[in-house]
Amino acid sequence: MTKASFGFKTVPIEEKQGLVNRVFDSVASRYDVMNDAMSGGLHRLWKDAMVSWLAPPRQPRAPYLAVDVAGGTGDVAFRIARMIEKNARVLVCDINPEMLAVGKTRDAKRVRPTTPCHFAAGNAEVLPVASGTADVYTIAFGIRNVTHREAALREAYRVLKRGGRFMCLEFSQVDLPMVDKVYDFYSFNVIPAMGRAIAGDAEPYRYLVESIRVFPNAGRFAAEIEGVGFSNVNVRMLAGGVAAIHSAFKL
Repeated sequence: MTKASFGFKTVPIEEKQGLVNRVFDSVASRYDVMNDAMSGGLHRLWKDAMVSWLAPPRQPRAPYLAVDVAGGTGDVAFRIARMIEKNARVLVCDINPEMLAVGKTRDAKRVRPTTPCHFAAGNAEVLPVASGTADVYTIAFGIRNVTHREAALREAYRVLKRGGRFMCLEFSQVDLPMVDKVYDFYSFNVIPAMGRAIAGDAEPYRYLVESIRVFPNAGRFAAEIEGVGFSNVNVRMLAGGVAAIHSAFKL
């Protein structure tokens, strides 16, 4: 029987997606609040850094499509949309309907948006996007939750145009001596307690912490990105390795 990691546990591969879905069902309404609490608000700066590095055109001459995957609450999509004045759209794909519902509610409150954001149910491994149509593919804190990471990377490659850009923001591995011990203590003791206090349940956050530890380090993940055909893979480490941004192109 083929197995997959679910945090530190191994489960039958066909069960992983359902388990991940239940995690995000339970945290969707408090997802952004918990991100603020867990990171001290740093996740906002990291997302700003990713979109700043992306630097989408303010007035693209040809229709511009940005696809944000596993971004149901709209955090990254809205950042991209704010930087583009016309001739563009942002498509948010997320497998979880609860997360999409949060994003749609937030989208309805945007003040006179010039670039529309659309929301669609979509598995990162099988996106509802035509081949070779996206100018950019972004995914923030989502790639480590997919069942078949290589399939998700191949899907990113498929939907992008030639010259299109892949950008991924994900937790990584702390590379500063002693800081890693403090980070481990914080992750395994403080974050689950925060989850219990703020969201009413520690277990989803225990899984999220564990999933970070089993995700490959920045170098190994860069090799995976290159392995599906991407070129010019570059990495920017954040907060001493707590997170990393990977950028690559389909050439």
